[in-house]
Amino acid sequence: MIKKTLSLVAFLSLYLLPLFTMAQSAEAERKYTAFDMRSNGKIYVLTACILVIMIGLILYMVRLDRKISQLEKETK
Repeated sequence: MIKKTLSLVAFLSLYLLPLFTMAQSAEAERKYTAFDMRSNGKIYVLTACILVIMIGLILYMVRLDRKISQLEKETK
């Protein structure tokens, strides 16, 4: 079971390695700066995505803290 998983990971890493290098070389040809993203209006999409992710993480942590506090009260 471990050999099968290890061989699958090795195969996927060797298979995906050229894809990652091609993506990085294409990125090196044209790097987007904040100015380019702002002029295209994409900076607002990026900001909204980061904001949604951060709000989701904060809400998850608050909910988790409340559940842990409730479990601590029940055990005492």
